Amino acid sequence: QVQLVESGGGWVQPGGSLRLSCEGSGGALSSLTMAWFRQAPGKEREFVVGRRGSFGSTSYADSVRGRFTMSRDNAKNMMYLQMNNLKPEDTAVYYCAASRANLITSSLPRSGNYDYWGQGTQVTVSS
Repeated sequence: QVQLVESGGGWVQPGGSLRLSCEGSGGALSSLTMAWFRQAPGKEREFVVGRRGSFGSTSYADSVRGRFTMSRDNAKNMMYLQMNNLKPEDTAVYYCAASRANLITSSLPRSGNYDYWGQGTQVTVSS
């Protein structure tokens, strides 16, 4: 059973940066499709970025493309989300997710396709 634990959230001013981490245990993240989702108060969970396996292409939501970067460190069984030029609308609880399926790009944004979820980490962007 894969377990995921996020960290790195916090408060930051608009224009600032944060790096979120997702640590995996109970299985190798390198063999899984991995993604980041977020959920703002009163809104549905939203896809942020995802990648199939270790060498698949990375798919970003339009709202974060060019500002956020997903990376993985297979040796440490970790995944990261570097977030730059943060905006107030980025405020949300951020979740890492993993799927045993080799998801195609069009399936990456569907939260129901993921088998494992972390507990989430809060990111607040405000002045």
